[in-house]
Amino acid sequence: MRRAGHRVGLYTSPHLVDVRERMLVDGQPIPVDAFCSWTEYLADTIELTSASFFESTTAIAFADFAARGVEIAVIEVGLGGRLDSTNVIEPIVSCVTSVSLDHTAYLGDSLESIAREKAGIAKAGRPFVIGEADPVVVRTLRAAAERSGAHVHVVDAGSIYTGPLGMSGWPQRRNAAVAQAVLSVVPAPLRPSQCAVVEAFAAAWLPGRFDRRGRWLFDVAHNASAVSALANGIREANLSRPIHALVGMLSDKDWETVLTTLRPEVDAMWIATPPSAPLDRRTDLSLLQQYSALDLRFEADFDRALEQSEKGAGTVLVTGSFHTVGDAMSRLPGFAPLG
Repeated sequence: MRRAGHRVGLYTSPHLVDVRERMLVDGQPIPVDAFCSWTEYLADTIELTSASFFESTTAIAFADFAARGVEIAVIEVGLGGRLDSTNVIEPIVSCVTSVSLDHTAYLGDSLESIAREKAGIAKAGRPFVIGEADPVVVRTLRAAAERSGAHVHVVDAGSIYTGPLGMSGWPQRRNAAVAQAVLSVVPAPLRPSQCAVVEAFAAAWLPGRFDRRGRWLFDVAHNASAVSALANGIREANLSRPIHALVGMLSDKDWETVLTTLRPEVDAMWIATPPSAPLDRRTDLSLLQQYSALDLRFEADFDRALEQSEKGAGTVLVTGSFHTVGDAMSRLPGFAPLG
């Protein structure tokens, strides 16, 4: 949309290092003084309503986008969809890229129940794009969206984007195909040309998503499907050996699947707790001793784990959480997304 000449706001979550990463206008984060001013302006309302951190940042982002003259905004849902604070908007198009077993305590313990929550962003009379490939999940999403009166568009399960793409791996080519489908149903006055799409996709990049920087590789994968994609990416990328992995995940994630999927692809693996992880979601590393057959190296001190994993490595993979990737980036000069 930026390549097509629009002034574009982008709201994403979570952030890696700086909360201002969540609120970009034409690629530029909300200025520090503006973030402070909006926080102060909204503080009484935030306290009165007991708004969560995400609800608060959503309000700040929307205020900032209005103040900075955004013409079109790309809004990423936080958790679920139906009850998410971002769902106050009336989108010109909404989309579910894929559905995986994550946040099950809040969204339900089956793909179908999670899909129904995510379909809550479908709006009457508006396009609703489905990028999920699982036919059972697609049926669930379609049924929920059609009940809301949305116009459903399903991306063929095998479709990938075949043009130049700035991001690596099959999953990103699939994501690009879904994004292309979304752009194709944007109302004509705003819809970018095919030339703009090709140019923009060739330059597309997101920090922390199979993000290669010299011998460092950062990936925020933290559930089974994302780690499977990461493992495939490692096999395809011909990375320099040995590959040393530093993994840190939150306590409510599927450690067993992640470790057993990723461990065969690397030569050594360190397990650590990212310092920015919430205290109530930190993993008790002693509970992971049951996976001793995987030859894991446990290190309570994150800085020491980062230092040890780097020694003698051809490639250093940092993964498992936004917290883990962000904490590592903040300790490596010049790697933080906002500098």
